[in-house]
Amino acid sequence: MTLALLFPGQGVQHPDMLRWIDDLPEAAGPLSAMAARLGPDWRAHLADEPWATSNRVAQCLMTGTSLAAWRALAGHLPAPVAVAGYSVGELAAFGAAGVYDDGTALSLAEARSQAMDACAAGHEGSLLSASGVAPAVVAALCERLDLAVAIDVAPDRVVLGGAAHALAEAAAELRSSGADVVPLKVRVVSHTRWMQAASDTFAAQIAPMSWRPAGTWVVTNLDGSAQRAVNPLKRALAGQISATVRWREAMETLAERGPRCVLEVGAGSALSRLWRTHRPDIPVRSVDEFNSVPAVVNWVSTQFDRAF
Repeated sequence: MTLALLFPGQGVQHPDMLRWIDDLPEAAGPLSAMAARLGPDWRAHLADEPWATSNRVAQCLMTGTSLAAWRALAGHLPAPVAVAGYSVGELAAFGAAGVYDDGTALSLAEARSQAMDACAAGHEGSLLSASGVAPAVVAALCERLDLAVAIDVAPDRVVLGGAAHALAEAAAELRSSGADVVPLKVRVVSHTRWMQAASDTFAAQIAPMSWRPAGTWVVTNLDGSAQRAVNPLKRALAGQISATVRWREAMETLAERGPRCVLEVGAGSALSRLWRTHRPDIPVRSVDEFNSVPAVVNWVSTQFDRAF
């Protein structure tokens, strides 16, 4: 009977996210490392959408708050059998698996966002979520409008990346055919070929770093495989910046590890909803749905039919 963890990516942050972590001593380390980069008044700025959704802020914010939530919970829960992070959520997932410390995770979030922003300079682009759309339709749109599949979520759900005008045209066509379309609050064409220079820059930055083998299985975005060794983890973390996130495969790999329940550790509940659709037989909740450590621990304990 085991626990698996999911760490969300940017775009789900909100002004009331994870308020219960603010004064917990176990969360102080990652929150301090984050505040050193975003400012001590970071929470007061979360209602400022342009600030909160900027790449630099969002990547540090999601990494810091997700790790803070996990540090607050870790001493009260079983060690996870596997972890997976969605996009920038991989930074927190690696940290939770013991690959590096929290300060390093925040430094990597800063370096990753800088590499991506530099790569995106002068190229207006974004991401678009589309569900209820056939793979053949996606392939035709990508070829005709020069788009790319940034995230493979489900057989009928993808996130597309490309130029803003091409995404707008794709959104109009998809809506007219009955698809559910949602523009994402990101400003770079993450996980597409247009980010290759960012992948290369980030890979060079992390190559000399001394990381530890993961203490649990890390299911990667790059190909959905479960890894522990340092070199494959480095390749996966840098490579996913410019390659399709294989989230559908990652969820299946995570399920194969046999978790009794799954906990999404971070803002929002987007990954919980995806998991519930993919594997309704394995219970899932997001920590952002609760208001305290005891409330989260109680839910997990209930899934295991015993207290921790």
